[in-house]
Amino acid sequence: MLTIGLGGVKRGACVALTDAGRAIGVCKQERINRVRDSGFPADSLPDDAIQTLLERNGLRREAVDRYVIAEPWSGTTVDRVDHDRAHAATAYLSSPFAAATVVVCDDDAALSVWAGAGASLRQIEWPWSGPGLKQLYSECAKLCGLTGRGADQRFEALARLVPDARDDRLCDLWTTDGHRLAIQPGWQAYVERLLDGSDGLPPATRLAGVLQNGIAKLATDIIGTVSEVVGGEALCLGGGLFYHSSINSAIACSRHFSRVFVPIDPGDAGLAVGCAMHADAATPSPVAPFLGPSYTPDEIKSTLDNCKLRYSWANESQLIDRAVDALCDGLMVGWFEGAMEWGPRALGARSILANPFAPYVLENLNRFLKHRESWRGYSLTSTETAVKASFEGPPAAPLMEYDYRPIDPRQFERVLPSPTAAVRIHTIDRNTPRRFARVVEAFGDRTGSPFLVNTSFNGFREPIVCSPRDAVRVFFGTGLDVMFADQFVVEK
Repeated sequence: MLTIGLGGVKRGACVALTDAGRAIGVCKQERINRVRDSGFPADSLPDDAIQTLLERNGLRREAVDRYVIAEPWSGTTVDRVDHDRAHAATAYLSSPFAAATVVVCDDDAALSVWAGAGASLRQIEWPWSGPGLKQLYSECAKLCGLTGRGADQRFEALARLVPDARDDRLCDLWTTDGHRLAIQPGWQAYVERLLDGSDGLPPATRLAGVLQNGIAKLATDIIGTVSEVVGGEALCLGGGLFYHSSINSAIACSRHFSRVFVPIDPGDAGLAVGCAMHADAATPSPVAPFLGPSYTPDEIKSTLDNCKLRYSWANESQLIDRAVDALCDGLMVGWFEGAMEWGPRALGARSILANPFAPYVLENLNRFLKHRESWRGYSLTSTETAVKASFEGPPAAPLMEYDYRPIDPRQFERVLPSPTAAVRIHTIDRNTPRRFARVVEAFGDRTGSPFLVNTSFNGFREPIVCSPRDAVRVFFGTGLDVMFADQFVVEK
């Protein structure tokens, strides 16, 4: 029984392919057509992603038994799933828990609560009044002068510069009992007084930090009420609010639940996975983050030859040594290995790597590579042991789903955009691409600190690379110094 789940109709179109409840492929349309955030084409399915997934799995279109969707769409040849239920299914059925409480916070669902046990997912009656936290988050971004594409993510990045910024009076302006969000009129005028341009940071920095922590407190208070009413040890989080690692960290560290899971893509794109697994009546089973297209060494070599590039081949030991040499020399490295990540964050299959201890690393990344504001920070990848020794935060973040605070900020001062900044972290685990994990460990053996800057392998304002040809084009169109594609090494 082959099922195709669909998500991201308006933005971030995504396709998931399941076989009897087991996810065997997931891919976003943008990764194939190279149009960032592309939704469904008018009155049609995201056929580029569908065809790529089927071909890469050796399947034909007629082998698909059904298509399932959870968003408004004009097509008629698909089965329908309730939107909130699909979010809950994405969070629960892709988790490692046999039973869990599920909380969904999204634009469409201010708040819904669910109980999962085996293949059963039951909605719990949870009356809610007032706006949702996701709506409040977007309003706070606007208040900080951040609008347009990626405004919420930029707001979170700004707040990450001052993670300790708080104002207790905000608690009187925003209140919740777990079933309603009460917001006092005129709260915007009050918080605007917090604008401060000290320390050379953007004027809205303190404001963003205060607002971010205020929303995090509301979220943990709501989760606390859910824990008291519903109980249980495991919590799954679904919906667009949980793209924000700062919110996830606050919930995980609150200890209202002993175990917390955030799916690979908690937003509408991730609905593709939840729709398919729910339609298959699946029981919870972790979904790997690397289910996108993969390319054989012969396909990679063919692309390099077709582009008339000079390259070399290295055995695995030589490859690791050359990558670590480049990183120790302060070079920016493109890394292409195996099946690509299907979620929003680079986890070692399609990554750009840099040495966090090299001079000018932050300037090089922001100014010459990503074309971002100078105050933007970058994620780090490391081992669980090293993260525990150097950072405060949850035990592990295999999906780059949490924020962390350095115990000694001086250790990472070259990659931190402010002395007080928090940082999103990715911890390597058994799912991490093998050679990528070896590079992290070997860099640690060489330098004494197994941390690498890890950001997505893409050009300015375009999707993360998918194919070898995408990687070649971005490599030569950006400030990258060297690229490792499988066991091939390309230098400028």
